[in-house]
Amino acid sequence: MNRLEELKPETLWRFFWEISQIPRASGKEEQIRNYVISTARSFDCAVDTDTSGNVIVKKEGRKEARTVALQAHLDMVCEKNTGTVHDFDEDPISLVRRGDWVMAEGTTLGADNGIGVAAMLALMADSAHRLPPLELLFTVDEETGMTGARHLGRESFTAELLINLDSEEMGTFTIGCAGGLDSRLILDLNLVDPWDNTLTVCISVTGLAGGHSGVNIHEDRGNAIKFLVRFLKTAGSTIPFQLVRLSGGSKHNAIPREAEALILLNPDLFGEMEAACRGMTTLLRDEYSQREEALSIQAFREDTEPVRVIAAPDAARYLDLLTAIPHGALRIGPGREGAVISSTNLAICTQEDSSCTIVTSHRSIIPSAINEIASQVKAVGTLAGAEVIHEHGYPAWMPDYNSELLMRCSELYRTRHGENPRIRVIHAGLECSYFKEHFTELDMISFGPRIMHAHSPSEMVEISSVGSMWDFLTALLEHLAESRPA
Repeated sequence: MNRLEELKPETLWRFFWEISQIPRASGKEEQIRNYVISTARSFDCAVDTDTSGNVIVKKEGRKEARTVALQAHLDMVCEKNTGTVHDFDEDPISLVRRGDWVMAEGTTLGADNGIGVAAMLALMADSAHRLPPLELLFTVDEETGMTGARHLGRESFTAELLINLDSEEMGTFTIGCAGGLDSRLILDLNLVDPWDNTLTVCISVTGLAGGHSGVNIHEDRGNAIKFLVRFLKTAGSTIPFQLVRLSGGSKHNAIPREAEALILLNPDLFGEMEAACRGMTTLLRDEYSQREEALSIQAFREDTEPVRVIAAPDAARYLDLLTAIPHGALRIGPGREGAVISSTNLAICTQEDSSCTIVTSHRSIIPSAINEIASQVKAVGTLAGAEVIHEHGYPAWMPDYNSELLMRCSELYRTRHGENPRIRVIHAGLECSYFKEHFTELDMISFGPRIMHAHSPSEMVEISSVGSMWDFLTALLEHLAESRPA
């Protein structure tokens, strides 16, 4: 049953419902790609694909008008709450409506960037507006490497105006974004035999807000890996235990919401460990005030009997490394509402046998600052004996405040709303950064509806803002269909 069928605009929401039934994890876009191709052909649009898997759809419009490109990415971040049964490779997203919001049940919603995709599909079907020729660019693998944008060729489209639909605040025009780079630290650990007569215990950190590391990094949200390491170091000062493994986070661009460690300790000390969990939960809730009220640190008995544990000196080195790796906003611009200039996100920690891998993601609008953060992380890793690899770098999109497209969007917004739009450079990465690097002549802007808590199971999209976005988008395209270059 389509729970969104009464929402306006009907066509856009119908398409969003339909694509929510299709699994579309990063790197696994074949089904959604085929759906877009089939939809384009059903509306007699020309359609093509490239070697990266991008889909390029061309719709005829007013012949005298300049061609306009619109762009959104097909993939979504796949995150779910502990206890939520959901297979992102097979199951549809379960959508629910609560007041003026649409969200999912226990998983990410995929409004990032599913609403943009749905809007472009709705434009294929649109016959009510006088539109210019459109080139609709559906890119792949944005969330894990911007692969589609990175390899999109200029032969795929001809437009010199491009509207990206991957922003998350209605009434705001984005004209630039930070660049980024990931650092991967690989630390080898010595394993030893466990103590005799021990109890296996899982320490879990759950209930954190998480969020997008480019959008929410300055909001002082808790990092589950950092919280877990802090707990283990504090508890370990009075309660002896052996560390078996530690893990947390799953996406390089998401603030970790959950983490867990497996430890061995004397069965008589389990009660003390439970008390320590309660104490640290209270302490961190107080420190983070109302931001992390749902935080829970718990100890659970496990039936497993590990045959090897991390040697004590290596466990200490491991925890010290995770403590020393920076996390959060590192530099904020001037003013009360200063934008984040530079940040880093301790994103993922995994362990396989005697090797642990740590991923931390750096962002800045200043290219040299990204390299400096990466250098600091490398220095910390090297001191701990880790191998450090830098990867998945992407450029910044430098703003053009004299952009013709910005001028036309701003004028139209003032005419329709009686106020100036907000114009900003965001800390999150956008595919526009690659487009501008490769196609310097492109005039670009990005906007979208209001989306909150992207990259987490709390993700939600504001229904009324989707309608506002659609109305503005179609009005803008009609305006561009009638206008001449400035």
